[in-house]
Amino acid sequence: MADAGYHCYAPDWLGFGFSQKPQPGYDFLYTEEAFHEEFEKLLIELGIDSPFFMVTQGFLMGSYGLTWALKNPNKIKKLAILNSPLTPSASVPGLFKKLRFPLLGEFTCQNAIMAERFIEGGSPYVLKNEKADVYRLPYLSSSGPGFAILEAARKASFKDLSSRISSGFSFGRWDIPILVAWGIADKYLPQLEAETFQQNNVSLVTVNMLEGAGHLPQEDWPEKVVDSLKRYLK
Repeated sequence: MADAGYHCYAPDWLGFGFSQKPQPGYDFLYTEEAFHEEFEKLLIELGIDSPFFMVTQGFLMGSYGLTWALKNPNKIKKLAILNSPLTPSASVPGLFKKLRFPLLGEFTCQNAIMAERFIEGGSPYVLKNEKADVYRLPYLSSSGPGFAILEAARKASFKDLSSRISSGFSFGRWDIPILVAWGIADKYLPQLEAETFQQNNVSLVTVNMLEGAGHLPQEDWPEKVVDSLKRYLK
């Protein structure tokens, strides 16, 4: 995208990747509102004060990105959504269910292969070791990422999030163009999710099905995602 002339930012949210891992309950609450506040601070720090193109993906942080957009439509120029829960019928992956159980959640969140297994679980292939190592690294470096996702998952209401997203972007309530670029080999979310979402606002939602890509199309087949974004954002 940068080669196409776009100035791109791809931040890790607090608690994830190589961003800081504040201590749950003390330094950061890991709630939807807390993530929204930190995203606002990031925009100020980056000097982004005019409408921009926003791209989101994923069950938790992707959903929080979308609910932030619903609260701040005046800051969005165009919105692009990669595989994310978009309707109340969206199912929650087993990983998030495990994290909600006492003790089991604490054990699961410290498993260094959790991230790669989640990616493989929603994709049409098995990760090569050198790629899997990249996803393991934050969890091997400290316990912070595990406890961050544990806290965030326990405080998230997935059904409520997807219901608000479904209704918030429906016809008559949202008037900014949306691209849904969807990896059709997603084992967590069927393509019906994208099709149903489009039916709620047909005039503004464009769906581009990406063959060969799964739950993380930006990882599975980045070239197709870039082509889709370039055609849509121009």
